[in-house]
Amino acid sequence: MSRRVVVTGVGLVCACGLGTEETWANLQAGRSGIAPITHFDATAYDCRIAGEVKSFDPLNWMEKKELKKTGRFIQLALAATDFAMRMAGYTIPPEDAERTGVFVGSGIGGFDVIEREHEKLLKGGPGRISPFFIPASIVNLAAGHISIRHGAKGPNSATATACSASAHALGDSFKIIQRGDADVMIAGGSEAAITPMSVGGFAAMKALSTRNDEPERASRPFDADRDGFVVGEGSGMLILESLEHAERRGAPILAELVGYGMSGDAYHITQPAEGGDGAYRVMRAALKDAKIEPGQLGYINAHGTSTPLGDAIETQATKKILGDRAKQVPVSSTKSMTGHLLGGAGGLEAGICVLALRDNILPPTINYETPDPACDLDYVPNKARKAEVEYVLSNSFGFGGTNAALVFRRWTRHGA
Repeated sequence: MSRRVVVTGVGLVCACGLGTEETWANLQAGRSGIAPITHFDATAYDCRIAGEVKSFDPLNWMEKKELKKTGRFIQLALAATDFAMRMAGYTIPPEDAERTGVFVGSGIGGFDVIEREHEKLLKGGPGRISPFFIPASIVNLAAGHISIRHGAKGPNSATATACSASAHALGDSFKIIQRGDADVMIAGGSEAAITPMSVGGFAAMKALSTRNDEPERASRPFDADRDGFVVGEGSGMLILESLEHAERRGAPILAELVGYGMSGDAYHITQPAEGGDGAYRVMRAALKDAKIEPGQLGYINAHGTSTPLGDAIETQATKKILGDRAKQVPVSSTKSMTGHLLGGAGGLEAGICVLALRDNILPPTINYETPDPACDLDYVPNKARKAEVEYVLSNSFGFGGTNAALVFRRWTRHGA
């Protein structure tokens, strides 16, 4: 019989807050973190807005000599992990080290470092490239730094499945604990891709909102006037433990992770499958793994990026999975406030789902002003809502047609 897996800590760092409770308070209040880009001069760009983490000083989490060895995505992951570990009240004792692992997803890793070092190459030749370039930028070094800092000697891995990366990291960690290969996993994702090449690349695809004069109103999932997503940065990290381990150390149990689904669209490099086929199948797989029926879901945290096509297709998939109950189940997109964290989105939104269960509050979809006939569900418009639900679902969909879904349950000792 597989082991039960619980969440004991949540660490959130994003445009809405530097820390878990600050982020959660701003999300409940419906405050957008989107603002003009300050990381670089975006004057010439079609999109000049993003969800930057404000007031983030990496020196609060590492010594100055470590800065050149770490891309910003690593720094954000270390900060989020510290918040999560603190909430979980967990410091890894030597006897737990080999049974504690780390699994952190990211879409591209150190995009900032790649661009910086490439500029050095062009201007000064190969002799100007930093010896820390590779370890500061590759995707798995977030997990590497976390394991070194905290002494986690168990399974150590990283996913790079685009915008599903950190949801896959959490789901895979869930399975690692379930099958007994670890007792604790520090898992989630991180992204810091508010860079000239990244913003320019997404803008070239016509994927980004150009509502530059109204940054806080630019990300508007499911609204008829949505015109693209807004890039966000940050990290969402969770502490997952076997129930036995958590109870043995008297940990605060926030929620239980009960289901994980994966699917592939096999359709197009960037567009979701027609009719939401891949999205429907990944939700179906997660519900099957959780051993629940669609009718038991009380809330869905949608992928909901604010793109015209994506939101409509996710709505179709949601209707297909929920059937007659589709319009009774609240569905919201917190990307309306945080922006889209790309590979970090699933970790952030999984943490938000856990807090929603903890506090009986569903976060809103802000900027929902003009209903779209193609998006006609209950999107928790503009204001958070008190609601006591038992099961919540978090969706993440990525380029290449890679999909992940996670099911969390309100914590209760019953069940198996």
